[in-house]
Amino acid sequence: MEKILLEAPVFNLQAAMEAAQFGIDRLELCSNFPEGGETPSAGMLRFLKSEVDIPVFVMIRPRGGDFVYSQKEQIVMKQDIQLLTELGADGFVFGILDEKGKVNEAACKMLLRAAGEKPCTFHRAFDASLDLEDSLERIIDLGFQRILTSGGKNSLTEGLPVILELLEKAQDRIIIMPGGGTKAEHVQILRKSGYLKEVHASCKVAKPSSNQFINEGLSFSASPLDFSLHFGVDPAVVNEFKSVL
Repeated sequence: MEKILLEAPVFNLQAAMEAAQFGIDRLELCSNFPEGGETPSAGMLRFLKSEVDIPVFVMIRPRGGDFVYSQKEQIVMKQDIQLLTELGADGFVFGILDEKGKVNEAACKMLLRAAGEKPCTFHRAFDASLDLEDSLERIIDLGFQRILTSGGKNSLTEGLPVILELLEKAQDRIIIMPGGGTKAEHVQILRKSGYLKEVHASCKVAKPSSNQFINEGLSFSASPLDFSLHFGVDPAVVNEFKSVL
């Protein structure tokens, strides 16, 4: 049985190092977990490439919110790809839509050209698009290697029927990589399609910070508890996935 690759999104150094240590096959390096991921720092990528020996795909997203970017934002995305390529990025993760919810083909082509031979993933901007089937065909034609998707729903559990349809429609033309609240129990269901090649799962766990002082009258987050926690990777959850992959 062909091995299925396990990718983990990581938002800080601790999670990235633990993911590599515990057996994750590939990292999706991001910043800003509350926004669902933004472009990480150049220093983070350079350091990681000196420390881990698994591929690191880098999120290219200049801000949170929607996936309709101005021309100047697109230039920033292009320059990020160029700079992060020089620092060793193994691939890139991005997605751009137009104002009507369709894949912005011209903008995506520009970024794909900037990425050169590096493989590119169209991320969950796909889930925010108007017509998933139309978006699928456009993304295939553009030359992306994979699509990260929860089936247009908030979680993989909700989007499972749609993802099974996407796997069947895409077949071997592009990798459909399920992600978004992925559980090990989803793998056996998705594997039955015969087209599952990669899975995206954070395997995250909240760990207490070593910080010993908190100013109770000060908050930097809408969720104050976040100030005293860091997200790491749970080896038990990684092992659950590895046992079914």
